[in-house]
Amino acid sequence: MALSAKLQLRQSQSLVMTPQLMQSIKLLQMTYAELERFVDEEIERNPLIERAETRDDAASDPLQKTEATEGAGDDWFAAEQPAWSAEAMAEKLDSSLENIFPDDPGATQRLGPDLTAQWKSAGMGAGGSSDTFEMEDIAAAAVTLRDHVGEQIAFAFTDPARRLIARELAEGLDDAGYFRGDKAEIAGRLGAGETMVGEVLSVCQSFDPAGIFARDLAECLALQLERRDRLDPAMRALIGNLELLARRDFQSLKKICGVDEEDLLDMMAEIRALDPRPGTAFIGGGVADTIVADVEVRAASDGSWTVELNAETLPRVLVDQIYFAQVSGGARNQTEKDFLSECLQNANWLTRSLDQRAKTILKVASEIVRQQDAFLLHGVRHLRPLNLRTVADAIGMHESTVSRVTANKYMLTPRGVFELRYFFTAAIASAGGGEAHSSEAVRDRIRQMIDQEQPVDVLSDDAIVDILKKDGVDIARRTVAKYREGMNIPSSVQRRREKRAMADAGR
Repeated sequence: MALSAKLQLRQSQSLVMTPQLMQSIKLLQMTYAELERFVDEEIERNPLIERAETRDDAASDPLQKTEATEGAGDDWFAAEQPAWSAEAMAEKLDSSLENIFPDDPGATQRLGPDLTAQWKSAGMGAGGSSDTFEMEDIAAAAVTLRDHVGEQIAFAFTDPARRLIARELAEGLDDAGYFRGDKAEIAGRLGAGETMVGEVLSVCQSFDPAGIFARDLAECLALQLERRDRLDPAMRALIGNLELLARRDFQSLKKICGVDEEDLLDMMAEIRALDPRPGTAFIGGGVADTIVADVEVRAASDGSWTVELNAETLPRVLVDQIYFAQVSGGARNQTEKDFLSECLQNANWLTRSLDQRAKTILKVASEIVRQQDAFLLHGVRHLRPLNLRTVADAIGMHESTVSRVTANKYMLTPRGVFELRYFFTAAIASAGGGEAHSSEAVRDRIRQMIDQEQPVDVLSDDAIVDILKKDGVDIARRTVAKYREGMNIPSSVQRRREKRAMADAGR
């Protein structure tokens, strides 16, 4: 066997994932807010990118010219401006100190030697305030949970040591308002007694909203009931046996609490009215993002559906070719030329990527509407089983591309706003060998059957399976149980107990 070096020529193809290609793929799965932030960052980095703003000149100009001012040219407002000057207003309003302070007989001079200069320096000249005024600048900032608690700590504790302990306890609050810290650890770290920490915690548990600083669900509910003066021994026993309440074991609860069924139902109604997560109103201290539909679907006059992209979710950017021509001619060295070339390349790539993203979303949404036409006409019962591969094959794209497009995108339909992923459901075989059924449609049928059941005829999982099979749905009992538990519907035994107790209480 000869060992020697040889030179061979091979030809092959491979896909090279450039940074721009990887970023184009990421653009597909970005939400509206993420895309806006990304475009803003690119505009800050690249001087050749600018937003294509559409401005209605007639609507943006609050000073509409009337027939009397149309012939006056652009100086019509300037001619009227002296009537709105500071001196003219001072003459009409009589802003002398004698008028403002009548008790001071020697105050006769005007307010300030030159009000016009003061107004201009403060930005309050003619048109100055309207140019710089922004509602966001004066809007109140959202109150966070710790800010809300901190204000109450400042008023509740005058002792600096106890105030410090209270602030450390506030640091142990989670988003739900529960205290997840360790009293012993805080006492050791601050050099305070554990008894003092417990006393401070008791005071903090009296803060608003009721139930805050609780260490578990039972204590949270007890604090709220105590605030309402409803924490009697029977209610305390019910709070101490929440696991029985979750199982709807009414017979055991009646014995433990020493009440009848009517009183037990009233107590349960009071517990349902409580807030198990009192701190959720302050999560993040901000405002929840509003869902903005990326696609709008409307009924057309010919009976079909019109699918359009929401213009508000499409950031429009332009490449400033004029500015590039101006600055490229003045480039002094190769480094500056390379920088400008890279900026131009990135700007062109961004515009093409955004355009391709919009076309891809529209193509996928149009195919979803075509597949789920029955849902738009008749509701969830007619939702067809659909998967990503079916849509990908229909539009000639890869399945992963469809998955990225449908992530965190929403569609506005005549039946409401739905995430694109909502229309992709698993298929459940038909009992008669016909067309398969959507899992979401089956869930809706199960929910409706349970809502319509009577106290004397509560449907078990086996009975639901038999009814569905008669309607042509081939489904197993464990699947029905999984769907029922996913919708937070208790078992037939628990539902029977609750419905009978409510029926007996209503007699």
